[in-house]
Amino acid sequence: MPVVELRGIKKVFPGVVANDRVSLSLEQGEILALLGENGAGKSTLMNVVYGLLSADSGEILVDGVPVKIKSPRDAIDLGIGMVHQHFMLIEPLTVTENIVMGREPGRFGVIDFKAARDKVREISTRYGLKVDPDARILDLPVGMQQRVEILKALYQGARVLILDEPTAVLTPHEVRELFAVVRSLVNEGLAVVFITHKLEEVMAVADRILVMRAGAAVGETRPSDTDEIGLARMMVGRDVVLDIEKTSVTVGAPVLQVDDLRVLDDRKLEAVKGVSFEIRAGEIVAIAGVSGNGQTELVDALVGLRRPASGTIRLKDTDITRASARSSIEAGVSHIPEDRHRRGLVLEFDLAENLLIGDHRVAPYATRGIMHTRSVRTMARKRIDDYDIRTPSEHVLAGNLSGGNQQKVVVAREIGRDPELLVAAQPTRGLDVGAIEFVHGQILNERARGKAVLLISLELEEI
Repeated sequence: MPVVELRGIKKVFPGVVANDRVSLSLEQGEILALLGENGAGKSTLMNVVYGLLSADSGEILVDGVPVKIKSPRDAIDLGIGMVHQHFMLIEPLTVTENIVMGREPGRFGVIDFKAARDKVREISTRYGLKVDPDARILDLPVGMQQRVEILKALYQGARVLILDEPTAVLTPHEVRELFAVVRSLVNEGLAVVFITHKLEEVMAVADRILVMRAGAAVGETRPSDTDEIGLARMMVGRDVVLDIEKTSVTVGAPVLQVDDLRVLDDRKLEAVKGVSFEIRAGEIVAIAGVSGNGQTELVDALVGLRRPASGTIRLKDTDITRASARSSIEAGVSHIPEDRHRRGLVLEFDLAENLLIGDHRVAPYATRGIMHTRSVRTMARKRIDDYDIRTPSEHVLAGNLSGGNQQKVVVAREIGRDPELLVAAQPTRGLDVGAIEFVHGQILNERARGKAVLLISLELEEI
């Protein structure tokens, strides 16, 4: 008997059918990969299971019994836990305090912290999570914070664990460690739903794969019965080019010249130490390395978000070492930031407004501070079409789009202003195979047009 079964789940948002009569079953002791493009409806479906959303129709069964899950508390009481892509931890508190919050052991209003620590340590040891119960969240790396979220679900009695894009913020080493943790959970009898769009992860960790496209379940398979090419075809409904072909181009004169650049981080420590390089027209220069080794500070300095301590930055014949972000844009620099939510989009703005950011003072979109709405809307509709942004209209809020479509908005805006230099920091982070193919194609188009591109990526395959 399945531990969880969904029958005909349907969820509709204004203008979008997020889940279209989806059915699935989850057995005890298995890893079910829920695979699909950004916006395919994977997270929406699991948010219904976890009680964050209510289905418009359909049925959920737990241990063969129909249930109504109206809130996360209902889900937790049924033994269903969920670890979200963006963690929900309170950073100044300890691991133990985060885990037991709302379910603190004790009597007469007095919390028994020793009992709490012992329980957290026992669960951590049992499942091989190796988390220090007394560590503060803000002192832990991202991979360890994710383990705290898993521990929290286990402490609450989860028999079913939903992991929503769990590797999106992890290093390759942390991904391997996560796979080992997930396998240990399954060996202890838990059932795991692994939401992802990364084909290699599905092949490595899943027992069974359910593929979603445009809100519907379009196929089910097992890793032994398919390959990455077949999965990609099921995801996007067409053949996908997994290997990039680069045509030869003629490299031109230097566009960006960086000489002996030194940049301090937020702690006033030197993060960029005497870096020098140049990028020529028609050239992509990539910077590789583990996150936290000065890449963020370097990018900030190049795009006018951080003043260098010393050194020079030249864009063609213009010194932009101390230029502001606005001046950098006007000089011909575009920036695809590594965190689209913090620096790429205003989630409360609609798509037209987000596609305009940075150009909102210039013709034909504005004159003397007066916005030309018609020109803005025309531009937005064209970029939505050109960059295949999946949305009912330009009036939709950016926060209502899937991650892949949000990234396409950023790419459309930054490339759409025809820059001399494109700085692309983690441009495919969190994207599915179809969206990755699209972004790579746009970057190669810039190279073919004689533009200079600086690519910063943690993915060696991408570089």
